[in-house]
Amino acid sequence: MLEAELKRVIQKEAFVTKGQQKILSRNGIERNWLFDFRKIVLVPEHINLIAEIFWKKYENKYPFQVCGLEVGAIPLVTAIVMKSVEKKKPVNGFFVRKSRKKSGLLQIVEGKPNDEKIIIIDDLINSGKSVIHQLEVLESLEKNIIEVFTLIRYRDLEYYDFLKKRNVVLTSLFPITDFGLEFEKVDTEKKFLGHAFNIKWCFKSENPNYFYVLPKSTPVFDKEKIYFGSDNGNFWALNQKDGSVAWKYKVGIGARGKSIFSAPVVYNDIVYFGAYDGNVYALNTETGKRKWIFMEADWVGSSPTIAPDLGLLFIGLEFGLWGKKGGIAALDLKTGEKKWEHTTAEYTHCSPAYSQSKGLVAIGSNDSIVYMYNAKNGKLLWKFQTKGEIKSSLVFDEKRDTVIFGNFEGKLYVVNIKTGRETFFYQAEFGIYSTPVIYKDNVYFSSLDKKLYSINLNTKKINWEFKTNGRIFASPVVINDRVYIGSNDGRLYEINLETGKMTGFFQAIERITNKIVYNGDTKRFFLLTFANELYCLEKSKTG
Repeated sequence: MLEAELKRVIQKEAFVTKGQQKILSRNGIERNWLFDFRKIVLVPEHINLIAEIFWKKYENKYPFQVCGLEVGAIPLVTAIVMKSVEKKKPVNGFFVRKSRKKSGLLQIVEGKPNDEKIIIIDDLINSGKSVIHQLEVLESLEKNIIEVFTLIRYRDLEYYDFLKKRNVVLTSLFPITDFGLEFEKVDTEKKFLGHAFNIKWCFKSENPNYFYVLPKSTPVFDKEKIYFGSDNGNFWALNQKDGSVAWKYKVGIGARGKSIFSAPVVYNDIVYFGAYDGNVYALNTETGKRKWIFMEADWVGSSPTIAPDLGLLFIGLEFGLWGKKGGIAALDLKTGEKKWEHTTAEYTHCSPAYSQSKGLVAIGSNDSIVYMYNAKNGKLLWKFQTKGEIKSSLVFDEKRDTVIFGNFEGKLYVVNIKTGRETFFYQAEFGIYSTPVIYKDNVYFSSLDKKLYSINLNTKKINWEFKTNGRIFASPVVINDRVYIGSNDGRLYEINLETGKMTGFFQAIERITNKIVYNGDTKRFFLLTFANELYCLEKSKTG
């Protein structure tokens, strides 16, 4: 029997134990076993055996097409497509990328999906994350997915109820119990897999720039509207209720395909933001008409921070001049008049942080320095030198008189705001492009090492770390005793603050590089992807 032969091959050649080879999990913990299917799917007779088994099961369901996720499923899809020629029942094949390609044709699906029903192919299914990603991508293309076919299943069939609810059948040749293993234990906090959020509406700005994978224009809202900038130069004001356009404002042409990365801020019926045309804008929130414009920079990627008590707006600026490539300016909120300015020798993409109680404003720069100023008059109080560019903003911990930030050397720094001296730092595995958030006595921050960290600020010890499947550019947000973080894997994670365990998620198609925004009055979440898609989400009743 073909399946018995395949089981023997898997047991002998793909099943690896720690007695044979050292095996590490993504968290660096040693594992007892894993299935290494690369050892059989690239061997001609073994991959041909798998294709024969597939056709034996599905020949009567022809016509159909097959797809899988890069890169593990590509040999399987290819073998099935090649076997279809032999069967004289040609099948179309394609594959889905884990995230959209940033160059070339910028595809997230490679190949040419047609209108036939689809069978998703994979070597194994565990939590179902990769399957859900494919479902979201294919459903966005209005494709009909009927079945998921895998060689091995790690969990009891009841766990995959999310497929049944989508009318998708799961077929696996072997549960892991066939190999003397126990099913993966299901964390009760993950029981709402795939059902944590419902989409109320989704707005897509045209012509997104897929090349720049970094935080763009995080939305801000007032009572009725939500505002954000886009890659096509439009600054959007949408009605929160249904996502319809209230108004839009077109900025000038930016540099190298950049337009509006600046996250806006709203104050007294005015929305403020910067753009890569070099201008800082103040627009009326009701009409979108311009109140004032500041035009002294060459580019503005920084986001504004306001000091209502001082009547000032602080923002980072960038210039094309040698010796004056970056800096910070304080502008009058009502007129846009420059009140003070300080320049640096490198670009300043970082956004300022303001402490009203301390009267201080801090900003980092590409020169790897954090600058602390008297917010009212712009007097430079101190500089703190690091060894990595500082791209995102900082946060004041006024309880402990410190300012906290991350940089490209992967360090989270805690610096005394009075002396400018380091209190302590934590070394992540890779650079930090996000702004930390403080909640109670803990700081939460993310890194390009794909992890979200929680550190106790009193003990200076790590509470927990949570690993995603993609690099993290987004900043964490604490909402209702949960911390939320988006990742380049297209997933928004909801995590228990105390345990660091996932309690729910939302799967988008594109990378999530911006922090989520929450309206506590309407209990709606707003999530922007790097492709300028704005999702309006609500927690599901079961989530």
